[in-house]
Amino acid sequence: MIEVNNLSKSYGSTQALSGVSFRVESGEIIGLLGPNGAGKTTMMRVLTGFLQPDEGQATVDGLDVLTDTLEVQKRIGYLPENAPLYPELSVQAYLKMMADLRQIPAEEQPARLSEAIRATALTDHLTRPIGELSKGYRQRVGLAQAILHQPKLLICDEPTAGLDPTQIVEVRRLIRRLASRSTVLLSTHILSEVEATCDRVIILLNGEVKADARLADLAATTDAVLVLANGAPSATRDLKALAGVKTVEAYPTPDGQEYRVRGAEGVDLRSAIYALAREKNWPLRELRRDVRTLETVFNELTTAANAAQGGDEA
Repeated sequence: MIEVNNLSKSYGSTQALSGVSFRVESGEIIGLLGPNGAGKTTMMRVLTGFLQPDEGQATVDGLDVLTDTLEVQKRIGYLPENAPLYPELSVQAYLKMMADLRQIPAEEQPARLSEAIRATALTDHLTRPIGELSKGYRQRVGLAQAILHQPKLLICDEPTAGLDPTQIVEVRRLIRRLASRSTVLLSTHILSEVEATCDRVIILLNGEVKADARLADLAATTDAVLVLANGAPSATRDLKALAGVKTVEAYPTPDGQEYRVRGAEGVDLRSAIYALAREKNWPLRELRRDVRTLETVFNELTTAANAAQGGDEA
């Protein structure tokens, strides 16, 4: 559905995107994750045909964004961070106007409008002026206009920005329901947004792709966590001596002493650690595979990117 190859874009001396490449298959829900200023909105604007890149190519549904802009836009539903709404219009009047602008045939409009209204749970608010709606319902109106024409690709830029916790949950559920028909690309700087909504994440830092993986694969690790009730004086040294162990980190915990053991990629160390614990008669409380959260991965990548940037500047 989306193919981006070596895309770059700068604003004067600021490099917003630098050699970005990725693919998105039909039916995926992708989180484009990064801090403010990482290049996410620039990427959205390039994909939707509002911004021309300096270098590289982007295609949507096999069509070049630069040479087939109008055809690409017909296939996209776009919800920017600040939805393009007219507060003086009623919900119904606004959606009818958007259906006309989308050139949906008059005979198809009743069915399309009804479907979008039901999907976004706006039935009870059709006659209300948009300006009187809560921010959560204004976001629903923005989503309704984005799906009126049954797009193949739905792009949402910070869809829950400024919403309260209840509204956030409702909008996330709504996006997942909409994903049954459209491929979804969701841009955000909120980690929990990606974990709750997406199947795969692309992490942008300083305009570059630093990670591109399914959430389950990103969290996978063969690192082991060992917890001893009272610790052991030689535990760190003995664990480091095991074959395949690269590093051992020790932390005091309320349950005793925790050892995080990192090995070579693909090596499960738990059996060897258990055998060592039995041999040494350590007071074993827990032995498990470590679980990396998206927050852990993001912090690791951010730290590495900042260190590299600092080194370049030096």
